[in-house]
Amino acid sequence: MTERAATVLVVDDSAFMRKLIAEMVESSGPFRVIGTAGDGVEALQKIRALKPDIVTLDIEMPRLNGLQALEQIMAEMPRPVVMLSAAGSELGNEMTLRALERGALEFVRKPSGPVSIDLSTVREQLKSALEAARAMNMGGVRTPTPDASVILSETVSRKSPDAATRVVAIAASTGGPRALAEIIPSLPEDLGAAVVIVQHMPGEFTKLLAERLDTMSVLWVGEAIDGKLLRENRVYLAPGGYHMTIKGEPGNASIRLDMSATMWGVRPAADPLFFSVADAFGSSVIGVVLTGMGRDGAEGLRRIRVAGGKGIVQDRESSIIYGMPQAALAAAGADRIATVNDIAPLIRDMCADVAKGIGG
Repeated sequence: MTERAATVLVVDDSAFMRKLIAEMVESSGPFRVIGTAGDGVEALQKIRALKPDIVTLDIEMPRLNGLQALEQIMAEMPRPVVMLSAAGSELGNEMTLRALERGALEFVRKPSGPVSIDLSTVREQLKSALEAARAMNMGGVRTPTPDASVILSETVSRKSPDAATRVVAIAASTGGPRALAEIIPSLPEDLGAAVVIVQHMPGEFTKLLAERLDTMSVLWVGEAIDGKLLRENRVYLAPGGYHMTIKGEPGNASIRLDMSATMWGVRPAADPLFFSVADAFGSSVIGVVLTGMGRDGAEGLRRIRVAGGKGIVQDRESSIIYGMPQAALAAAGADRIATVNDIAPLIRDMCADVAKGIGG
């Protein structure tokens, strides 16, 4: 039986890009372009009329930009949205990250410069994003977290950090920025552990994501730096393009960054981080696997639990993509399966139990 083609609306203010993207969509598998739109206003009209399964949405457009259009789509007629952004634009990067926090599934760089040079790369990224859109759980998309200015008062006290004796290691991919924006700002300033995160994302976005989370959180959040001592009550995000591992022992462990071969097709990958914290911290580790495609983090979580650490896996209902949590559950099991809203309180309570030496 032939697989039904998913219908796609292509939105871009450039007629050339609309044509190019439409051709790439239709060459990517069981996808059919049902229409195109030149800006956000027209996009909303077309979505209401054509009811496409998936929308590709340009970020920077006249009248109604991609971020504004996305917010209306998610409020009125939620469906998988893949953002398209031009390379090298700081504003575009900021808007793309905000779009991922507000429910966009994934983003793809538009072809730039001599189109033939990077067209094949963009085509593969778009194909992966469209395949993720077919697997997307729309039930996992809820009202976005308010901006940092709403979450925090103007003055935020931050406890002076000491060398970490406990670690929380988090793996995230597709849907991760949105989940992290729920979890990290909800962690307390006296957590008593270092938090290390791998989010599958290019370098310019991991830096921006760390900055965004830092403004939203009572804990300090930043990109990890090679050789730095791991300190409690700090959150370290692996930079795009580098694997992050932890070397040493509790109370004297440091961050290592390297550009060794990709794992599961990505760098950073969560498994190298999880392997390293299992070896260095043993029973003083809490491993967390969040939404994402693939199986990164599954074997790592198994090793954490074998070493005596705890495991939390995001549940199917709140995961944008259930691939990574499902693989982790199958490989490692879990101490708790939790909604994205419940993960921060669980981390807090588990950190307190580890500090008291409570097992089981």
